[in-house]
Amino acid sequence: MKVWVYVLCVFLGGCSFGVLSTFVKLAYKSGFNMFEVTGSQFIIGTIIIWILTLFVHKQKLSFSQMAKLLLGGTPMGLTGIFYYYSLETLDASLAIIFLFQFIWIGAIVEWMLLKNKPSTKKISSIIIVLLGSIFAAGIFTSGEKTIDMAGIVWGILAALSYSLFLLISSLVENEVPTLQRSALLSTGAMIIVLVITNPLSWMGAHTLIDIFPYGILLGLFGVVIPPILFSIGMPQIGPGAGSILTASELPVAVLLSMIVLSEQVIWIQWVGVFIILFGIVLGNVSFVPNKIKRQHLIIK
Repeated sequence: MKVWVYVLCVFLGGCSFGVLSTFVKLAYKSGFNMFEVTGSQFIIGTIIIWILTLFVHKQKLSFSQMAKLLLGGTPMGLTGIFYYYSLETLDASLAIIFLFQFIWIGAIVEWMLLKNKPSTKKISSIIIVLLGSIFAAGIFTSGEKTIDMAGIVWGILAALSYSLFLLISSLVENEVPTLQRSALLSTGAMIIVLVITNPLSWMGAHTLIDIFPYGILLGLFGVVIPPILFSIGMPQIGPGAGSILTASELPVAVLLSMIVLSEQVIWIQWVGVFIILFGIVLGNVSFVPNKIKRQHLIIK
């Protein structure tokens, strides 16, 4: 498979995550709480992905492999909980900015765990991204945005867990077939979500019927599509470049929050978005050509 296909998979996986904040906000406006939204998303999404898995080739796994994948899904579930908590007090266009800090957190995690010290170019890219985040968050505006400290904390926690999920997506049991691997990761995420949200406190026939449309959308874009695309692309791209490519969720989230939720996104925030995207390109513009060059040398 060509390199650009792997790049596109990770990019589209990020776009899929960018859709979530808008649907979560709509669910909140309909009267559902974080437990109901997160629980329905992971229950319905995990069921869908296991149904898809029934129709593909599966590999016999050891207990150790299954345990690694189930445990590896934990950061995915925690990301949903932390992020949706932040959306309770922050605008969708603002909550995504704090989640977006996974770019520099991911670089630190990669350095600490994989001993991959970030290059000068990548450090410069991170600084530019952080500068853009300040503008995109609307900190310099005159009261257009209400910034809640609890929302910020939940957003940063979501960024931390998301960076761990991206790292796991690129490293853990890559030889397992894509759908089977994604199904086990999603199951692990669902387990931690159900432990925290306690489904007995909210799950009822009436609630499930009412929230089902939101659960389907959130399950598809948050549980089914991203793990599959990341399972295809992340092992080839790597956690460093992969975390940059998943930043595609930022413009998608901001754009949808403006179009669907009618949230005010002023010009200085768009400047911040473009600064962030510039930082992304600066730090990773040479990745694909270098990857192609390495593959060419291996073939020779």
